Amino acid sequence: MSTVCAASMEPAAEQKKPLRPCCACPETKKVRDTCIIEKGEESCTVLIEAHKDCMRALGFKI
Repeated sequence: MSTVCAASMEPAAEQKKPLRPCCACPETKKVRDTCIIEKGEESCTVLIEAHKDCMRALGFKI
């Protein structure tokens, strides 16, 4: 009977919470934000686009 219980619990354990935009692509987000704070948005277009590309790759519509 413990096999049945373990089997029924596996799908619940495999379900993942959906990724939120605020938590996606932390590597590109941090670099982008630092650049914007230090140099201004106009100077960071390459980093902004890199972050957008990362978000799109994860399925976000930007």
